[in-house]
Amino acid sequence: MFWPVTKGQNMAQLVTIFGGSGFVGRYIARRMALRGWRVRVAVRSVAKAQFFERSEFAGQIEIVPCTILEDSPVSRALEGADAVVNCVGILAENGNNKFDAIQTEGADRIARLAASQGITNMVQLSAIGADPQGQSSYSKTKAAGEIAVMDHIPTAVILRPSIVFGPEDEFFNRFADMTRFSPFVPVVSPKTKFQPVYVDDVAKAAEAALLGQAQPGIYELGGPQVASFKALMHRMLDVLGKRRLVLGLPLTIGKLMGSAGETVNAFTLGIVPTPITMDQARSLATDNVASGHYPGLDALGITPTPLDQVLPTYLGK
Repeated sequence: MFWPVTKGQNMAQLVTIFGGSGFVGRYIARRMALRGWRVRVAVRSVAKAQFFERSEFAGQIEIVPCTILEDSPVSRALEGADAVVNCVGILAENGNNKFDAIQTEGADRIARLAASQGITNMVQLSAIGADPQGQSSYSKTKAAGEIAVMDHIPTAVILRPSIVFGPEDEFFNRFADMTRFSPFVPVVSPKTKFQPVYVDDVAKAAEAALLGQAQPGIYELGGPQVASFKALMHRMLDVLGKRRLVLGLPLTIGKLMGSAGETVNAFTLGIVPTPITMDQARSLATDNVASGHYPGLDALGITPTPLDQVLPTYLGK
């Protein structure tokens, strides 16, 4: 059931968060609920968002089924909303989930329909490295999505985080899982640099934007430390208390692995997963750190959380 669209004078504001049950989206939903806002989480799988109903915010956070590939469900999810956040993104293509459809057309659809309903408060979750001339389809479509959002809602805030870490992340947790059965950790393009940012710091940035505490435009979100891919894996191993060989692989090998993996994945109809895709390998050709051309967390009054303050609290558990 959708909440009524007619608001009383004292009714709390409503934010619709597309992808609100995902890694970053759930933290934004929690922060806005703590602020007293009503939160509508628009997701493909309602079942995967059921944890909200077991949280302290049951009744305050509404879960609605929605695909951003069609106008009608997006429009319904926006009904009566005062603000909107788009957290939907993919790291690899699968079935109908193509980079263009999700990260460009999907972002355009959300912003267009939000603008048609008079919504001017929007946060778009993008990524450091978004670039119309980028080497990967991921970075190109992220950039195209940003442009589409700003075309429809010039007052929007675009958040570009580096690698996001936290208890539910798919970066450190994924490589930590490898150490359970492998004597080495393979790292494609080991010298590529990252600036890991804590998931709740990203949520704080979205919260500031929704509360009108951020100027419209692009913000690059990075943590206080810049480290190479290889160095991050060594830090992970230190936290786990394990000794494993960090096997650095050149980018050319990564691309060959991506090509072979995609072929096997297609041949097995998706049964055999792809460890790395060609597009992900292309992304690793460029450092994933703040350029310094845009404001960051400090401009929003947020002190970046150090990696070592959080990583030991969840890694390996």
